[in-house]
Amino acid sequence: MTAASMTSDDPIDQIDQRFMSEALALAGKAAAAGEVPVAALIVEREEIVAQGYNRREMWQDPTAHAEMIAIREAATCRGTWRLTGLTLYVTLEPCTMCIGAIIQSRLLRVVFGAWDPKAGACGSLLNIPPTPRLNHSVQVTGGVAEQESLALLQSFFRTLRTEGDVDAQL
Repeated sequence: MTAASMTSDDPIDQIDQRFMSEALALAGKAAAAGEVPVAALIVEREEIVAQGYNRREMWQDPTAHAEMIAIREAATCRGTWRLTGLTLYVTLEPCTMCIGAIIQSRLLRVVFGAWDPKAGACGSLLNIPPTPRLNHSVQVTGGVAEQESLALLQSFFRTLRTEGDVDAQL
C-alpha cells in the first residue's frame, strides 16, 4: 500500500489534503472526548455538508462510527438517502459496516487517511468497493494524510495504555 499524501500540483490532491486536515482537526475533538480519534466529513462542491466523529463510548452504540454519523447527517440535510456526487473524507480506512453504508448511500468517493489492517475494508483486511456484483461503485483513495492520521491514533492508544485502559480497541 502506498500513501497518496505526497504534495501534488493536482487540484484534486490539494482539495483532498485540505479536507483531510479538517477531518484530522475534528478527530482531535473525538480524542478529547475519550473516543477513538476518527472523524469524517461529507463534502459537496468543496463545501462540508455533514460531519461526525466516533461516539461509540459516549452513546454506547456499536454503530456510532464517524462515517455512519456523517452519512446520517448528510441524508437528513439533503432530505434523501441518496448522497450521489458527494465525497466522504475519513481519517481511518472504513470497516465493513461503514463501506456498506457508503455504498448503500451512493456516495461518489471515499478518501481516507490511515490504513486499518485489523478492520479495514477498502484494501487492508478486505477490499469491498471493487466487487463487481455490488449495485453501486464508489471510488476510493487511501493514504491521504496517512502519517498524520496514524500519529493521532497511535498517540491516543499510547495514552490509554499509560493510563491503564488496556481494553480500549479500535
